[in-house]
Amino acid sequence: MDDQFQLSLSSFCHPGCSHGVARRDFLMLAGGAAAVACLPASVLRAESATVADGKRQAVIRGAFIYPPTEQLDKAGYYSWPGSTFDAEGRQQQYQRRLAEMEKRLDLSLGIDQTPLDSRESVESFIKDVKQSRPDGLLLFPFKKGHWDRVVRIVKETEVPTIILATQGVLLVGHVRQLHDEPETYLINSLNNLDAVESGLKMIRAAHRLRMATIINVDGRERKEYRVHGCGTRVVNVPHQQFYDIYAKTQADEPVRQLAQEWTSLAKKIVQPNEADILDAARAYFALKTLIDQERADAMMMNCLPGLYHPHKHVPPCMGFMKLRDERIPAGCESDLHSTLTMILYQELFDKPTFQHNESVDTETNLYFGAHCTSASRLAGFDTEPEPLELMSHAEAGWGCVPRVLMKPETPVTLGYYLPPVDENGKARMAIYTGEVVRCPPIPETGGCRTNVEVKLNNLEDAISFIEGRHTCLIYGDHGEELRRYCQLMDIEVVNEA
Repeated sequence: MDDQFQLSLSSFCHPGCSHGVARRDFLMLAGGAAAVACLPASVLRAESATVADGKRQAVIRGAFIYPPTEQLDKAGYYSWPGSTFDAEGRQQQYQRRLAEMEKRLDLSLGIDQTPLDSRESVESFIKDVKQSRPDGLLLFPFKKGHWDRVVRIVKETEVPTIILATQGVLLVGHVRQLHDEPETYLINSLNNLDAVESGLKMIRAAHRLRMATIINVDGRERKEYRVHGCGTRVVNVPHQQFYDIYAKTQADEPVRQLAQEWTSLAKKIVQPNEADILDAARAYFALKTLIDQERADAMMMNCLPGLYHPHKHVPPCMGFMKLRDERIPAGCESDLHSTLTMILYQELFDKPTFQHNESVDTETNLYFGAHCTSASRLAGFDTEPEPLELMSHAEAGWGCVPRVLMKPETPVTLGYYLPPVDENGKARMAIYTGEVVRCPPIPETGGCRTNVEVKLNNLEDAISFIEGRHTCLIYGDHGEELRRYCQLMDIEVVNEA
């Protein structure tokens, strides 16, 4: 069957395996990692799908749910989707697309070769899932009368589940049953495998958030902890460690090349001189050295103490811009919530972020956001940077920071992820969409150097938005996708103060 191949679970059970897993045929799509589902859950999660950096891939388990066509022929009645529906052929068609997704999304996707039909086969599948605890499930019901099996799997496994029921299989009552169910993404749409891919990216995003390490440059102590709800590892790195690296970073050729790149890119240079730009480039390389040393996926920093007299380093805002453009989320002022939001945006939409302070124009009912740094490749990592100017840090009054100029009439999404305060709490997320109106000139506006006014779509009064410490903005209208992500991961959406 193309580049897919069959494996028997029995061939993967080690001698003496007594975990009670059914020995059904198991189809592995391009990689074979999830076929170790008969091993203990800890083995699957730790060893089954590792990549080059030693971190495990997201593991998704799946099944098709329908009776064999031969069985329906003997019965002489098919119900929905009807006698002309080729379930076996449709399964093969979907499997080819799924194999492509697995490779493109860099995850491990294991689908049972034999469709689930009997209640016994469903019970065995549920038992397997409870034992192996994959990151998510993917189900394809091809018969209306088998819907109860789908509902049972969702309710009993309690694993984030994507369901694709192609048009003409379910009635609206079936769709309503799971459409708004937490930890479920039900797609009732004709062969909509694009939506399935979006759902797989959601599961992968939650997995990568759980596997990520964020370094936090702050204070005097080195310590680490895991974030409630999402599991992200945070390592606190003392300020002095960065100060020392910055002091040792010389203005060598790579530093000078970066400074020249920024100078050439800027449409206008207002306050900074050549030395300011060069020092900003040094700060980027110092940040990159620290990230590499700690093998981190993202960073955040309480940068303000180092800007007071006596100066310990220059404003790191240009470095933060470049890190974000290079797929390394960089959060200002040690804001964990916005740094987590940046990681989610990046994993879900492949775009970097403008993290900012929030305000509002009460007379025009426009949202206003401003900060002294932003990603410049806001349309995507592989796109051209937005126009920018080089200015001094707004509050410190020195150094070099970017003023990124966002395009008017660009659709944008704003959000802020709030993990639970303890292990018993529930995560929340504020989600808004809108359109860029303009970037007010400096002067006349105050605030920080990169700024933007946005007309919000889903709030009658802009002042009623949920105020985070730093809301995160990305290009594109991704509000519905974020809401689906929150439903799939059981995150409460909160939109008004």
